[in-house]
Amino acid sequence: MPDLFVSGEKNVNAQVIDEQIKPEVSVHPPVKHPHVKLGNRPSSLKEVETMKSIDHQVKIPEESQGGPISAFNYYPKNVNFINKDPEEKVILFLRRHPVTNLSWVVLTFVLIIAPSFLTVMPFFDALPLKAGTLLILIWYLMTLTYAFQKFLDWFFSVNIVTDERIFDVDFYNLVYRKMTDANIDQIQDVTVQIGGGIRTIFNYGDVLIQTAAEIPEIEFESVPQPDKVSKILRELRVQEEQEKLEGRVR
Repeated sequence: MPDLFVSGEKNVNAQVIDEQIKPEVSVHPPVKHPHVKLGNRPSSLKEVETMKSIDHQVKIPEESQGGPISAFNYYPKNVNFINKDPEEKVILFLRRHPVTNLSWVVLTFVLIIAPSFLTVMPFFDALPLKAGTLLILIWYLMTLTYAFQKFLDWFFSVNIVTDERIFDVDFYNLVYRKMTDANIDQIQDVTVQIGGGIRTIFNYGDVLIQTAAEIPEIEFESVPQPDKVSKILRELRVQEEQEKLEGRVR
């Protein structure tokens, strides 16, 4: 009689031996790229380069620099303007370099001391005392008006960079100003112009921003540290492209 139980025991032992000899294979889940969704491959070389730049992107540290009358304000506090979104953060608040005020400051000083020399002129002695005094008062009033207008022009002509938009505000007088803006994702090219010994010594220049907006060019005129301003604009543009890829555009 065939021994069925013995045959079955051999088969079981062979199966156990095979399981012991068979190497263990660990299966790991596929690693997903944090910025690329499955099924969406880059359609152009430009997108691939953009993704690489995003991976190696250096984040801008949020440190506050500058003051109320400073020409270079980095992450300024308590800065508001018309049509500012509640979640919009101001990154740069710029004015023309203070050196650009030197011409009108010197002229104002000359106009202030000018009456001291005019009073010794022979024609001034021929004027009545009241007329001479009134003439001097009018002179000083016009001088102060000129200086005040120049200061307001410098103080309120500003350039603003937020995490969403850029602004160029040109102040002409108390009743007229012009504001130009463009979105960060509309920036196409940023050019820095520094010419002359004075601009090189004091490190200020023009930043020309080519955009795809209605106004094709926005100019930040005579701003301090133009190279740093240009770098920040490029980094913000890369961050905006990253938000688009991740679907986090506001």
